[in-house]
Amino acid sequence: MNIEQFVQRAESLHKHLEDLYQTATVLPWIPPDLLPEAFKELYSTSKIVQLAVEELYQQHHQLIQTQNLLEVERQRYQDLFELAPESYLITNVEGVIQEANHAASRLLNVSKPFLIGKALINFVSMEERQHIRSELIGLSQLETHRVRELVVRLQPRHCESFQAALTVIVVRNQHSQEISLRWVLHNITERQRAELAVVKNDSDLIQARPVQKHSKGENISVNPLEILYVSQGWVKLTTFCETGEEVLIGLATAGMVFGSSMTSLNIYQVTALSDVELVSIYVTEIEASPTLSHVLLPKINQRLQQTESFLAISGRRRVQERLYNLLELLKQTVGETVPEGTRLCVRFTHEDIASACCSTRVTVTRLIGKLQAQGLLSFDSKKHMIIKDLY
Repeated sequence: MNIEQFVQRAESLHKHLEDLYQTATVLPWIPPDLLPEAFKELYSTSKIVQLAVEELYQQHHQLIQTQNLLEVERQRYQDLFELAPESYLITNVEGVIQEANHAASRLLNVSKPFLIGKALINFVSMEERQHIRSELIGLSQLETHRVRELVVRLQPRHCESFQAALTVIVVRNQHSQEISLRWVLHNITERQRAELAVVKNDSDLIQARPVQKHSKGENISVNPLEILYVSQGWVKLTTFCETGEEVLIGLATAGMVFGSSMTSLNIYQVTALSDVELVSIYVTEIEASPTLSHVLLPKINQRLQQTESFLAISGRRRVQERLYNLLELLKQTVGETVPEGTRLCVRFTHEDIASACCSTRVTVTRLIGKLQAQGLLSFDSKKHMIIKDLY
């Protein structure tokens, strides 16, 4: 029964009760005490119902008007969604496509009806799918309305793959539970070609790229698909041996690069030795741009040479020689000239030095004490080493 039928029946009931009540009160042969009290209450109740029905009828018309306005607005935004030049997708939290506009359909070369229900990861190149799976899991930690941008290689149906920027936000309900993900897809192949064509030095390299900031002592996660450029600060690169001891394998300072893609170690840990600013560069970008490769190749070579230097130190027979060689290497890497000698800008513990020398902390502490006694090594007020010429 719709509202119109309900109103008509309520009015008919009220009219019938009113006729009965009038007939019962005017007939002279019916004593007044025979008119049931319940009949009077029924008539009064019917009047209340009639008033309620009239109010409901007015509210119903207001709701219809509001619904019409909402439908107009919904259709307007649907048209904007469908006809927007940008590629838009709405997925569930697992990345399964629920809605897609015409631009997304063209970009992925799949008609809209066939896109719905497909996993977005199906359109990501095979070598990057594990990375996207990890990112989807990590999106659960993303705050509402915070934007996350991913750079991946998309593989449209029956077309060549291309480099794409995926911008995503998480939509949550009133209980802060994830209900969907909203995506914007950009083909950035041409943009990258234009940007990379002008890369000539470090400032060009990091320009317009997001900067990751890490505090001193923080462990820094690394993505095997990225190389990280240090724009400010120092980071320590370590691994762990079978005994569980930490082994220093490198130091990256401003202007240097590092990344897990540059090593075959199973455990590769990065720790900020100071407040650090990093810029990420995807390996696929380097592969696609000879200009970018030309800028980064000397930096990658610098890291490899440093690694070889650490390997050469560990190969020295005597611990004292290992320590002397390490201190000379640190002077070149993080040293600054002061009147007393060369001051290391980073504080290293005896444990750090011992791990790099493949020795014990006790032995290193004894040898450092010996160098102090000889006047070849001292410490400033902030416990930074000051080293004189050891050879």
